[in-house]
Amino acid sequence: MIYLKKVFMMKVAFVTEDGKTICRHFGRAPYYLLVELDGKNVVSKRLVPKGGCANRGHHGDEAHEGVHLGSEERHKSMIQQADGCEIVVSGGMGMGAYQSLMLSGVEVYVTKVEDIDEAISLLAENKLDNNLELLH
Repeated sequence: MIYLKKVFMMKVAFVTEDGKTICRHFGRAPYYLLVELDGKNVVSKRLVPKGGCANRGHHGDEAHEGVHLGSEERHKSMIQQADGCEIVVSGGMGMGAYQSLMLSGVEVYVTKVEDIDEAISLLAENKLDNNLELLH
């Protein structure tokens, strides 16, 4: 009898400034760490520019920095850079970004965990916290 191993592949984008820690603000982070998981095993990690509004000021500072894409366009740009990930993990984000991700079919985790490797382990065990109260 032949037994087939069921493979559970998952692609996750961690919002980061350094490739090691999860950034507390989705819109300000310059990178995603794209992680491909096979069950609990990391298959690959790749740091890619997130795009969108990583260097923008917060709300009131926008007028001093020139012309910006509308928020819907910025969010779309940031989602495209997630390169087919099913999940995005951030330490916080605005409601508009959250809604854009969810409407695009991307599951969002807003976590208090800072270390990406720890978050990968918790996510693989289905134990990563998801704190929607951190949305703003």
